[in-house]
Amino acid sequence: MLTRPLQLSSPGLRYVAWALDNAIITLIAWLVYNLYIVPEGFWDMLPVRYVYILLGAALMLGALSDSLYRSWRVNDLINMLSSVAKVWGGVVVLIMLGIYLSKSALEISRFWFVTWSLLCLIALWLQRVSAYLFLHWLRKQGYNYKTLLLVGTGAVSQQVITTIHDSAWSGLRICDHIDPEQLKDWIKRPEDQQPDEIWLCLPLSDEAGIRTSLNALRHSFANIRLVPDLFSIKLMNHGISEALGIPMLNLSASPLTGATRLFKEIEDRVLGLFILVLITPLMLIIAVAVKVTSPGPVYFKQKRNGWNGNVIKVYKFRTMYVQQEDDGLVSQATKNDPRITPLGAFLRRTSLDELPQFINVLQGRMSIVGPRPHAVAHNEYYKEQVPRYMLRHKVKPGITGWAQVHGLRGETEILEKMQKRIEYDLYYIEHISIWLDLQIIAMTIIKGFSGRNAY
Repeated sequence: MLTRPLQLSSPGLRYVAWALDNAIITLIAWLVYNLYIVPEGFWDMLPVRYVYILLGAALMLGALSDSLYRSWRVNDLINMLSSVAKVWGGVVVLIMLGIYLSKSALEISRFWFVTWSLLCLIALWLQRVSAYLFLHWLRKQGYNYKTLLLVGTGAVSQQVITTIHDSAWSGLRICDHIDPEQLKDWIKRPEDQQPDEIWLCLPLSDEAGIRTSLNALRHSFANIRLVPDLFSIKLMNHGISEALGIPMLNLSASPLTGATRLFKEIEDRVLGLFILVLITPLMLIIAVAVKVTSPGPVYFKQKRNGWNGNVIKVYKFRTMYVQQEDDGLVSQATKNDPRITPLGAFLRRTSLDELPQFINVLQGRMSIVGPRPHAVAHNEYYKEQVPRYMLRHKVKPGITGWAQVHGLRGETEILEKMQKRIEYDLYYIEHISIWLDLQIIAMTIIKGFSGRNAY
């Protein structure tokens, strides 16, 4: 007999979690301030300028409640902690930008800000680990789980059964596994025996099975979900548009529309100008060094494919000796490449050769975050070798990207490396958002621009 489990999934819990996060953030801010800045007082209140930072953090955490304070039942601990790091990293970057724009940098202790940011991240992680372990213990005791009824007995349902069996931490329990034709009789059982969720494990091609199931469930209060086959899932990763009232899946369309495009442009122009102003002295030093260490121009300009495949000129500091390649031939740099100057090797290893691309950003040709642009000749080759390769041009190319912060940069001497890079590029395009951009920027700053594959 199916018994009703205790469940801790009230919508009001997200507000409790938000309030608890802000209490932790405020407490850490107060402790760091009193222990470091005014240790002799210790009971001093935070100055107004610090309170503004806390209010800003609270508002941003509230705005991100859907991604931060949602149910993590079906995601593991690593995914949850990763999400916390992404959101908090984005909050910290936005606060830094606000401090700069308000000209308050001299009024805020840098030690306080850095220490507060790091301790808050650690505390938010520890809080969630504690909650995760507590809920895991509850589920072992037979509480806080959800019951599932699976409809469909094909390969899709077998895959779901295997996945749930291997993910006991999720607190999901399968109460039965039936065909669509059996569903009508099954839901006539008493209310206390009804499942929390009903998953239709049917391929989209099984129109009859889906119709039969939905008709039988038309009065059900359970959450009903469709688990299509793998190919259908890949299709559904794309956005949905409408023309003349006809809904369509966007199999190949730019995600940069409406507010996303507007905020992306603001991010590129404002943050790009800010970074360019900061790095101008360094760029001048590098330009002089390039000029005096080897004959030739300071900048190297190469034609690459940009947004919608348009050809653009991408700027870099010259890192090779001046040479002439055959028309249409672009040779990738390799390890110990004799064409690279000693200074160029350092610039490539640290990615300092790419700093002039912030000029491309202000020109509107590139973004700070996006798939790295490839030479036109490389595109012509790889578009025939890697499925969906050209979809990476549905957004502007970037200085850094999702692939780069995961170590996928440098020479692609084997096809598998390029395939992996494209996989990450397409993930970014399908999940593009300002928050993902801020996460990538933060990861780039934390990990640095250098890499063992950059030469």
